[in-house]
Amino acid sequence: MLGRIGWLCAAAMVLSGAAKAQADLPLYASRPVDGWRVAAVNPDGQKPLLGASVSIEAPRNAVQIVDRGDALNLSWKDAWFSALRIEGTPLDMRPYAAHGLLAFDLKVNDLTQGGLSIRMDCGDKCERKVPFLLPARAMEGKGWQHVSLPVSCFMREGDDFSAVSKPFTLEGMGNGDVSLANVRLQRAGTASASCPDYRTVSVTPDMLNESWSISWWMPRHLAKLEANKQLKAEGKRSDVIFIGDSITEGWEKSGKEVWQRNYAKYNAVALGFGGDRTENVLWRLQHGEVDGTSPKVVVLMFGTNNTGHRQEAPQYTAAGIKRNIDELRARLPDARILLLAIFPRGEKADDQLRQINEGVNHILPGLADNQHVYFLNINQAFLDANGGLSRDIMPDLLHPNEKGYEIWARAMAPELSK
Repeated sequence: MLGRIGWLCAAAMVLSGAAKAQADLPLYASRPVDGWRVAAVNPDGQKPLLGASVSIEAPRNAVQIVDRGDALNLSWKDAWFSALRIEGTPLDMRPYAAHGLLAFDLKVNDLTQGGLSIRMDCGDKCERKVPFLLPARAMEGKGWQHVSLPVSCFMREGDDFSAVSKPFTLEGMGNGDVSLANVRLQRAGTASASCPDYRTVSVTPDMLNESWSISWWMPRHLAKLEANKQLKAEGKRSDVIFIGDSITEGWEKSGKEVWQRNYAKYNAVALGFGGDRTENVLWRLQHGEVDGTSPKVVVLMFGTNNTGHRQEAPQYTAAGIKRNIDELRARLPDARILLLAIFPRGEKADDQLRQINEGVNHILPGLADNQHVYFLNINQAFLDANGGLSRDIMPDLLHPNEKGYEIWARAMAPELSK
C-alpha cells in the first residue's frame, strides 16, 4: 500500500513538473527555441540572426547582435531606434494576461550614453512599451541580473493578444551595449520590476527621463526659473506665457523671428521642452515654472508626445491636459488660458498618430468654460483641402518651420487679441 502511495506521489510530482514546463514558454535559451527567431531591427528594416552575428550598418541607428553561445550581445550606436527582436508563429498571450511574467537575464555593459526599453507587439500597428532606462543604468557593471515584468504591463483595455508574433523586443537608444539570456514567458511568479499604470501615467507628475533628455532637461528647467526671477527683478511682467513641448520650444529656434515680431512686446515666455508629455509639463508647473508670474494669457498646446511615445488612448491624454489646466488655475487664478488643439502630424488625414491626436481634440472643447479657459482649433490653417500636411510647413511632418510658426501666429492672433 505504501509503495502504491509513493508511486502516486511520484507520478503527481512528474505531472506537476510537466504542467510547469508547459506553463513556462522559453523564447531564447542558449539559442532561439523552435518556432522563434532573433532579428536586428532599425527604422529601415530588420535582418535575421542566421549565424554568429548580424548587423545593420548605418550612419545612425546602427545595430549589431552577436551570438556568444549561451547569450546574445546587443550593441547600438547613434540610435533613435535600434533593437533585438524575438519573433515567430503567432502566440495566444491571453493565458499570461492575469499573472504572467516576461522574464530574462540582462547584463548591462555600457549605458552611460544610451537608453533601454522593453516592447511587446500586440498586432498590426499595436505596440506596447515599458521604459527601462533608469533600472538598466542602475545595473551597469553589476554582472548578470534577473528581470521579470508582469505581462499586464504590455496590455491595455481593448487590446487583442490572441495572436502575438513579436512577444519580445529590446530597444536601444543613443549608444549602448548589453547582453541577454534566458528569455521566457511564465504563467505565474513574482515580478522583479514594475511599470507605470497606463491609466494614470498622464496625470502623475514626472521628469522626462530619456537617454537624450537627461543631460539638458533639468538644466533647462532651472534656467527657466532663473529667467523668471530676472524678469521680475527688472520690474517686467510677462503678459503671455506659452507652455508645451518641442513645438513650443521651437519658438526659440525656427520660430524665433516670428516670435520677435509678434510676442517680444509682451515680454512673452516660451516654456516648451522637447519630448515632454503631459506628466512632464505637470512636474514643471509643480516645481515653480510659473510661480511669481502674473500673465494675462497662458497658451497651452501639448499632448502629441503622449501619442507618439506610447500611442496613448485619447481620454488619458485629455485627462493629462485637464490636470495641467487645473494646476494652472490654482497657481494663476487671474490668467486666462487659451487651449489649442494638438497640431496635426503625419502627411495624410488617415495617419495613425494624427487620428489619435484628433481623438484628443474632440474631447478638449469640453475643458473650456469660456470664462477662464478658452479652446481654439487652428489646425485647418496648416492643412490643404484634402487634409494633407506639407513639408513646406512642417518638414518632418510634426515640427513647424518659420513658415509654420507664421501660420500659427496669424491664425491665433484674433483670439489672442481678445
